[in-house]
Amino acid sequence: MHIRSFLVLYVFLILMAGIVGCAAPGSSSAPVLGHSVSTSAPVSPSGSAGSLTLRVGSLTPGSPLPATSTCTGANESPTVSWDRIPAGTKSLVLILDDPDAPAGTFTHWIVYNIPPVAGGFSTGQTDGNVPDTGAHVGDNSAGSRGYYPPCPPVGSTHRYVFRLYAVDTDITLPTMNRSAMDDALSGHTLTETDFVTLFKR
Repeated sequence: MHIRSFLVLYVFLILMAGIVGCAAPGSSSAPVLGHSVSTSAPVSPSGSAGSLTLRVGSLTPGSPLPATSTCTGANESPTVSWDRIPAGTKSLVLILDDPDAPAGTFTHWIVYNIPPVAGGFSTGQTDGNVPDTGAHVGDNSAGSRGYYPPCPPVGSTHRYVFRLYAVDTDITLPTMNRSAMDDALSGHTLTETDFVTLFKR
């Protein structure tokens, strides 16, 4: 009786040893925490938003627009300049938006087909073709063509965002509103950058 029990125990131990031996040393089915694994190659920084530079006069980002560029002054478009145009750019597009307008984003200025070279616009551009470069001016949210001066409700401070797009095509339409411009930019924007200003009335 004791011999039979010993044999059963012996066989059981042999079987257990075989099962444990099937697992690779140090292997585990539990996830390893605290590690991030990259599965893709590094992305080239070429064409990133940082390659395109936009300036508004001598302002620093977040500064107030000068009164001459608002409804409390001469209603003139401000001086705007840019450089570091990425390779492959066929034209530039400049848009000025007020994202804080009561009825939703209000577009104050659209200029497109700007030649893809470092340059800019002087103060007070006209409502038709921009004379300094031959670019075209689109329709603002008020339904007029050209620069519409910022004029927020009295007592409120709004952001006025100048945004410059480098695109891989020329836009052939003679004039554009914001909706048409958004369609034209879709799939053709190489990079973009912005410059935020403020105005309180």
